[in-house]
Amino acid sequence: MECVFGLVGDGFVIVASDTSAVNSILVHKTNEDKIMKLDSHKFVAASGESGDRVQFTEYIQKNVALYQFRNGIPLTTAAAANFTRGELATALRKNPYMVNILLAGHDKETGPSLYYIDYIATLHKVDKGAFGYGSFFCLSLMDRHYHSGMSVEEAIELVDKCITEIQSRLVVAPPNFVIKIVDRDGAREYAWRESVKDTPIAQPEALGV
Repeated sequence: MECVFGLVGDGFVIVASDTSAVNSILVHKTNEDKIMKLDSHKFVAASGESGDRVQFTEYIQKNVALYQFRNGIPLTTAAAANFTRGELATALRKNPYMVNILLAGHDKETGPSLYYIDYIATLHKVDKGAFGYGSFFCLSLMDRHYHSGMSVEEAIELVDKCITEIQSRLVVAPPNFVIKIVDRDGAREYAWRESVKDTPIAQPEALGV
């Protein structure tokens, strides 16, 4: 029951994601960060099959870093989105990645932007977007409450409404979410919304072994 969603505000982009690592009927962990930082002013939030999600987002991250290393300048958010879309399109005809992506960034010239990229390599620049079962609730809430030029406080309030709705309406709802923001000061973690904490594994010394 993955949920990834984001929106563009006044000079920033906020993206939120559930943090559950699930396989079939099993929950393996509830603190899996699915929002990967690409560089100082970009990150990518992904949902999909765990192996595809991790492998593909790491592949994009390393290639974005390689471009900056070779050329001395970072990719713009639009260029990173188009590169990501191109790689998905190439893989689609060989060995498709079952991964859906929201790519967020902030550029000096163009400001904040959010790109919607699905597993069949559809690319759109959007003001708000969502993937997963939670999108049924997030998109309707954002249609009602979203407006251009939102402040950080307004955006966080809307994100919390989405999280509350997901947790109260989905049959198997993810308990924890991570929220990240990118603006002119860079990409960074904003907050966690946790209702369940993973129990730490006891070390042998603590058990007297």
